This record gives sequence, C-alpha cells and structure tokens, in this order.
Amino acid sequence: MNHSTALATPRWRPGLELEYAPLVEKLEQLIPCMEVPIHLPWIDAINMLKQQRGAVIMAHSYQSPEIFHGVADITGDSLALAQAAADCDADLIVLCGVHFMAESAKILAPDKTVLLPDLEAGCSLASSITAADVRALRARHPGVPVVSYANTSAAVKAESDAICTSANAVQVVESMGAAKVIFLPDQYLGKWVAGQTDVELVLWNGTCEVHDQFTAQQVRHTREQFDTLVVAHPECSPEVLAEADFVGSTSAMGRWLEKVQPARVAMVTECSMADNLRDQFPQVEFIKPCNLCPHMKRITLQNIHACLRDLQHEITIAPEVVTRARAALDRMLAVGRRERI
Repeated sequence: MNHSTALATPRWRPGLELEYAPLVEKLEQLIPCMEVPIHLPWIDAINMLKQQRGAVIMAHSYQSPEIFHGVADITGDSLALAQAAADCDADLIVLCGVHFMAESAKILAPDKTVLLPDLEAGCSLASSITAADVRALRARHPGVPVVSYANTSAAVKAESDAICTSANAVQVVESMGAAKVIFLPDQYLGKWVAGQTDVELVLWNGTCEVHDQFTAQQVRHTREQFDTLVVAHPECSPEVLAEADFVGSTSAMGRWLEKVQPARVAMVTECSMADNLRDQFPQVEFIKPCNLCPHMKRITLQNIHACLRDLQHEITIAPEVVTRARAALDRMLAVGRRERI
C-alpha cells in the first residue's frame, strides 16, 4: 500500500475481520461486540502508519481496550511507561495517556519525539499544584526534601528531589534518608504512605477526581450485594481503603489477582483497568464499581491516527526544566519497584 493511501481516512476493506481475527475475538469479550467493526479500520490504519513512521505506541492501563489491546506496543502503569521511554529504540513515541506521562517520557528521552494525541488530556492532581507552590513549601520547611508523585507537571518535577509512583512511593520516601519529607500532591496517597513508614510527611491538599468519588458505603454495598473481594487504589480516601481486601498500584492489582485468583473481585479504580485485566484473567468475574477518567478518555483511535498522520501535538519542555526533572526521575528509577503484595 502506498504512502498516500495509508494516510487516507480509514475505511472498511474486505478480509479485515479475518486478518485481525485474534484481536476481534479478544475485543468482543471486553467491549460491546457491535463496536468492534467500527474500531477495526482505525486500528488497521494506525498499525500501518505506526510501521511507516517507525513509531512506538505506549498506553496506560486506564486506556480503553481498543487502544490498550488494538494498537499499543507497550502497556503498563506510569512507572513502566517512563522506563520504556528511556529504553526503547524508536525515535518517535506516541503516549496514550495524559499530559504528565508524555512529559515524563520526554524528560527521560529528550532526543526523541514524543506525541500526545490530545494536549488537553490533563490530570486533576497535576493541576492542583504549581512549581511556585513547591518553592513556597520549601521556604516553610527549610532543608526538608520533596518527593512528588508522578502525576505532576514537568515544572513541579524540576522543583522536586525525587519522583514516585503509587508502586514505589513508600520506598522512594524512605530512600531520602530524612526524618521528614514533603509529599506532593495527592493527600490520600500521602496518608496511605504515612501509615507504612516512620517518616513524617508534609502533605498537600490534592486529590484524583476519579478516585475521590468513591465512598466507603459504596464499597460495603458492593461487597454485600455481590459477595466479592475488593481491591482499591491508594488514591482513594482512607475510609475506602479501610474497606478493601487489598490496596495497591495498578501493577500490583494485577500481581495480586495472579496470586489470589479470586472467583469475583471489585476493582475500585478507573473502569478500563478492569476491562483490560479481564483478558488476562478470564476465570475471574470482575465487578465494576468504577469511575471513568475524563482525561484518559480524551485519547481515541481517531486522534491517535491524526497524531501519527500529521505528526502533531509534540511535547516540548525547556532544557533547564528537563535537566532538573530528569535528576528527580532518575532518583525514582534507581529505587525501582519493590511494592509488597
């Protein structure tokens, strides 16, 4: 197929369902089956464009199944994607996630082109704090190191001593070797970390708009109605976490499922997390008392295609910000992932 044809608006062509038969079978188990024929031409066109451009597509675990399974080369939580950005050979990365994730990829791979399909895909946590806020906190707490959650802007990362994800937050905090640490910006993740370490944490009043919506009453109702085990993300409130059978990051949830093999589980997190895990654990019945992330859902097959076709929405960061943020991210990567399950 010539270049101009590959760049045209995707259309159905004979044999497409046979060519993608394994993917069709998988997607029909994860999304309404009537949607699959609509997605296939876009998936096919993206995969052809990806090959022509020499691009790698990375997708966070909260991306919809047609993206996560249909076009992504690398999937995972924010730590896995950050590491992959640094390690992959491709010069062109399309990050299917939110803005701070694309910035992290650019920080760790400054010589690569990083594209975000929709520049408006943001994050309530990232927007809850600024670089000026971090400098003010440092002024109020002289000499206290700053650990910032990955869900922050590049500018905030540049003001931090280290970055963490929910998978390694406890380990990163303890690696600072200080009696007190400023922990930003998620107050609920910070309270969860504080309960697992002797380090005193100074917290910020940020929350994730997805996980903040869950209530303990909802969790109790779900458990009683469906007789199910409950796993929850540590961005949920302490009251919700107290009701859960397991609390952990997106990656830890998958490892917990593999270890426990429950007959039924309720995932108290973003909806697509359960959708994507159902493929890996077909024997588990997933109850979904979940909330959709409006920012993650801004990423679609259509804007991934446009992003690749036009090489648009490139992430750019000032070199001095990259240098300082890279030091904080490198400190996280040196700690790695040692989350307990």
